[in-house]
Amino acid sequence: MRILERSIYGGPSLYAHFPVIRLELDLGVLEDWPTVRLGPEFIDGLIEALPGLAEHGCSHRTPGGFIRRMREDEGTWLGHVLEHVAIELQNIAGEDVTFGKTRSIDGRPGVYSVVYEYTQKEEGVAAGELALRLLCALLPTDLRPSGSVPEDWVWAEARDEFIRYTQRRALGPSTMSLVRAAEQRGIPWLRLNDQSLVQLGYGKYQQRIQATVTGRTSHIAVELAGDKEETNKILGALGLPVPRQELVQSESAATRAARRIGYPVVTKPYNGNHGRGISIGLRSDDEVIAGFNKAREISRSVIVESFLEGDDHRLLVVNGELVAATRRTPGHVVGDGVHSIAELVEIVNADPRRGIGHEKVLTRIELDAQAQMMMAREGVDVTSVPAAGRVIYLRSTANLSTGGTATDVTDIIHPDNREMAVRAIRAIGLDVGGVDFLSTNIAESYKDIGGGICECNAAPGFRMHVAPSEGTPRDAAGPVIDMLFPPGAPSRVPIAAITGTNGKTTTSRMLAHITKMAGFTPGMTSTDGVYIDGQRTVEGDMTGPVSARMVLSDPQIDLAVLETARGGLIRAGMGVREVNVGAVLNVQSDHLGIKGIDTLEQLAEIKRIVVEVATDCAVLNADDPHVLRMSGYTDAKVICYVTMNPQHGLVREHIRAGGRACALEAGVNGQMITLYDKGSHIPLLWTHLIPATMEGRALHNVQNAMVAASMAYALGIKLDAIRQGLRTFDTTFFQAPGRMNVFNEHPFKVLFDYGHNAHAVGAMADLAQRLDVSGRRIVVLAGPGDRRDEDLVAIADAVAGRFDHYICRRDDGLRGRDGDEVPRIQAKALLAQGVQESAISIIPDEQKAIDAALRMGQPGDLLLVFADALTRSWKQIIKFKPEGALVPAPMRAAAVAAVQEEPAFSDYEGVVRDERGVHLPREDAD
Repeated sequence: MRILERSIYGGPSLYAHFPVIRLELDLGVLEDWPTVRLGPEFIDGLIEALPGLAEHGCSHRTPGGFIRRMREDEGTWLGHVLEHVAIELQNIAGEDVTFGKTRSIDGRPGVYSVVYEYTQKEEGVAAGELALRLLCALLPTDLRPSGSVPEDWVWAEARDEFIRYTQRRALGPSTMSLVRAAEQRGIPWLRLNDQSLVQLGYGKYQQRIQATVTGRTSHIAVELAGDKEETNKILGALGLPVPRQELVQSESAATRAARRIGYPVVTKPYNGNHGRGISIGLRSDDEVIAGFNKAREISRSVIVESFLEGDDHRLLVVNGELVAATRRTPGHVVGDGVHSIAELVEIVNADPRRGIGHEKVLTRIELDAQAQMMMAREGVDVTSVPAAGRVIYLRSTANLSTGGTATDVTDIIHPDNREMAVRAIRAIGLDVGGVDFLSTNIAESYKDIGGGICECNAAPGFRMHVAPSEGTPRDAAGPVIDMLFPPGAPSRVPIAAITGTNGKTTTSRMLAHITKMAGFTPGMTSTDGVYIDGQRTVEGDMTGPVSARMVLSDPQIDLAVLETARGGLIRAGMGVREVNVGAVLNVQSDHLGIKGIDTLEQLAEIKRIVVEVATDCAVLNADDPHVLRMSGYTDAKVICYVTMNPQHGLVREHIRAGGRACALEAGVNGQMITLYDKGSHIPLLWTHLIPATMEGRALHNVQNAMVAASMAYALGIKLDAIRQGLRTFDTTFFQAPGRMNVFNEHPFKVLFDYGHNAHAVGAMADLAQRLDVSGRRIVVLAGPGDRRDEDLVAIADAVAGRFDHYICRRDDGLRGRDGDEVPRIQAKALLAQGVQESAISIIPDEQKAIDAALRMGQPGDLLLVFADALTRSWKQIIKFKPEGALVPAPMRAAAVAAVQEEPAFSDYEGVVRDERGVHLPREDAD
């Protein structure tokens, strides 16, 4: 049993609309060993290791259903068991995940697709690996895969280490409470690092938090809160209750300060937190020295201050209001006259609310050096049996992270104490702050019974408030989110996502241009990079979830246009949970036979994700049957159909029912892009007025413009702005590299495109036929090496019979093919379609192929060049000097005749090659 492949989906995917991990698991011989055959020992051992599995419902949909499934009839297979174990492991680590799905893979016996939900990527991966190891450890020895379980492996240790590993990478309880409060308010979030830096909201509306420090927290206030001596002075100057305090750097200075202040005293680090290094109730010079050295481990300077009697309280102030008050009690045990202290600690730690670190509401108590010191003060040790009711404190501070408990006292705090806390935090200047206040009774005023402020905390923990040991949980995070995002304040930028086999880059660029002309600052992802406000900031194919996060993290943008490609969807899912407008242009044969996508139906299922997560509008190409069927899979409020067929029956009925559509309608002056919405008929723009359509001849760009207009309309952009955007968008290389670029500076016209599948190539071939050409039509053709042979043939078929000469080449990246394999396949396909041998040249190298086409060009000719290395090839075209190609025909013939003739390929005798490697038809050589 082994994992063959792992895929991590951070957003909506083929398997779920939330983060999941997919494992391709090979059971090997264990395919013949379902749980029933493995026997009760295996099942019972699994339940003993993970008792929480008893709550899994599985197919029976009731608690215990999974266990029942393992025991009944033929049982279940280990792929399904691994799914549940991976989920339960995350549950015991404190993550609330429930979803899983396991299916056998057709045609591959014993291989399963195991999908399970995760919250943190690293934890999810580790859960799958530990689940596999646990299952292997429980197998009979003769079935256990060799090397799958180390000899010294112990489940309990591995489990605890997994929990610690998870918590080192998890958002802390305070940060997570803020994230959950944001989610409840519909505010999206992104984790920006491996710690607790989180972005709330998108684009220009974003706010950032790090733990409970917000982007609005004053740096001076944080520094001041960390300076305990200065804080003490400021609060004391305002008449607030604070203890006497001195800052020292040596043992002798500490003891002298303690004597001046008067015993008992407290020692604590100058800039510590979480209660680390604090010692309280010190009553002698020796204890002060010990406390000084303990604090010195945290900070070079140590504070000695008077010891205040009373309980430790944390008072949480947010945005000038006290939102929670908690009494904290140090970790302790209460004697029963029967059990030893060590046994009492075990009993306390058996509380299901206690876990490792921040795993649960409470933390386990450890019998460490500090516990030994506290016991020594009381004259006991771990073997002592305290009398019934006697409290043995094992910690000097009341922090939850060291085993303390918390009791909510928000409802009983005295108004004077409440006001005191607010004044203290306001004096320090914190937007979110915690006051550590000692009082014998928080329900009585400090003015009457005394008490004092120990310190003020920037980044106060919320754990004690949101999940107290006793009392009412308080919403500590909600007021912070409401401060950052007042009710009604925006947190999201509009998001438009575009997918399809062809046209998505041009459509994305059109839409981004429209929005920019309408006054927005768009962020766009595309196949050639990330663009912010029209400027490329990152170069490369950026059509996956990483680039989506880049755009949404940019504080400048106020609208996002996300080109979403098949590869990213298959590999990692979408980068956002939902989009406002989603569009699917078409589903055509491309990339089939890769990553398990073998049919158009499977490809459509992948691309459908974009409209599945659209909330406001789904824009669908009604002329593509695969896209049309997607209407049944979206929950968007509005479906907008786009059609170039004004007689489309379904669209007609949709319009008559008040639906939204964009149709191409014929008129006296040409063809008009027309919008329909709620019974309104809205003529938008004549196609010949859109430069990208080449006076309406480029029908594929007419359709792209219709989709872009429909999406802009769905985003609420005004009609005049849509018209202006379409009128000013062209297909220059600068604005749309590799998308129907035209170069007219030579005596012949060059049409330059990135088309790399039959549908895209056919669209450009159609355009080449519609253009007025007085000379010849020449095409430079290729196909990606990782496509199937039938796909390469289909590309050749799309141009066959439409051109006067064909130059077949390959891409620089062979993608598993031999050097001239792709051009040979396509040349053979052209021959099969009736193209004459003399009209075909095979020139594998892209630069040489383009050079040959340029040198063949004569006045009035049209060269259609399909390129792969876009920038290099475009520069080659615009810098070409046509003198040699434009000499009179007799002189050109003589020059060619002077070149040594040698067959380029033995099976293409009609082709020769000059000294530059350029393949020319033999008739030209004559």
